[in-house]
Amino acid sequence: MDYVKFGHTGMDVSRLCLGAMGFGDPNNWIHKWILNEEKSRPVIKKALDLGINFFDTANIYSMGESERVLGKVLNEYANRDDIVVATKVFMPMRPERPNSGGLSRKEILTEIDHSLERLGMDYVDLFIIHRWDYHTPIEETMEALHDVVKAGKARHIGASAMFTWQFQKAQYTAKENGWTPFVSMQNHYNMIYREEEREMMPYCSDQQIAVTPYSPLAAGRLTRNSSESTHRSETDQTQKSKYDPMEKVDRGIIERVGEIANQHGVSRDKVALAWLLNKNPVVAPIIGAQKEKHLESAVGALDVTLTSQDMHYLEELYVPHPVVGAR
Repeated sequence: MDYVKFGHTGMDVSRLCLGAMGFGDPNNWIHKWILNEEKSRPVIKKALDLGINFFDTANIYSMGESERVLGKVLNEYANRDDIVVATKVFMPMRPERPNSGGLSRKEILTEIDHSLERLGMDYVDLFIIHRWDYHTPIEETMEALHDVVKAGKARHIGASAMFTWQFQKAQYTAKENGWTPFVSMQNHYNMIYREEEREMMPYCSDQQIAVTPYSPLAAGRLTRNSSESTHRSETDQTQKSKYDPMEKVDRGIIERVGEIANQHGVSRDKVALAWLLNKNPVVAPIIGAQKEKHLESAVGALDVTLTSQDMHYLEELYVPHPVVGAR
């Protein structure tokens, strides 16, 4: 496993991050393909065995069950000082109840405590705002996040899925008030969704912000022919809403992933991940493995070298897409 500094920090992370949205309770959330604790355990353990030290979850995943499962397994098999754990806040954990969701001071200070209790940890290494809150002053949000860090409940803070002007506004607010700034951006970025290249990626590169793309394999669409399907592709309405509208346009790119994979003698997921790892300032794509062999294959992407010709061939068919993620 390769390790790199996490943006403009001294923290070391593996070049792949295991995302825990697929762990928890399939009966407790919108996704029915989620693995329960028994099935999640060997996948998380395999990640540790492969040298992955970076793990990402969120309070909303399986309504907290993902945090509980991930924390339980990590606390059993890993040294807490050696691993990097991230969780998120924003989505309502008590739907249709007052003060549920968003990034108010009340919600942030409440949810960090709930997340730590479920994780069974004293702190997280990265506390991420899951979305932009249009109803709370950014000053209130940034000061509350600063207080979370100063209380020792989070080592760093990060952001996810927003417009660049929003991210920059938050950073400016933190700087002007002497508060803790964001060190990372977890954005929607892969070979068939590259809208982040317009503003967010250049900004993060300039500011030495660590980028940790989610959906690096486009919910599996970059790993197989367009005619093939899986249980997740048939039941996951979120990925359908993300990628179905541009499916015909993306088909040519997906076919080229297969061609480059054949030329290099590797599986398609390795090509998709190797492409991302070539994009500055990507630090660690977040992979949502549900089988041990998925992790083994993903780690193999670190050994794939794409030429400039490969990169151009994979990119030249891309056309602008509707924005997905930021809202």
